[in-house]
Amino acid sequence: MSVCLTGKHIYVQFIDDVKGVTLAAASTVAAESKGTKGTVAGAKKIGQLAAQQAKTKNITTVVFDRGGMRYHGRVKALADAAREAGLKF
Repeated sequence: MSVCLTGKHIYVQFIDDVKGVTLAAASTVAAESKGTKGTVAGAKKIGQLAAQQAKTKNITTVVFDRGGMRYHGRVKALADAAREAGLKF
């Protein structure tokens, strides 16, 4: 589970490192999350949406790659929401 944050948007990808393929993704720019902003509240929504996307692909356990960002604020909110939705880190 790779997370990328910009000033306006949040992106999450579930990547198979062995095959080099993205299995599922969620972001604030995707159609299903229209109107979601890159705030802490938006991060919670994207975390839940990402977990749902992962479950549709039978992904239950992930390695959390925060891309060198500190584990607080939006990153923490996203991770906590994904855990609450059923993903295991």
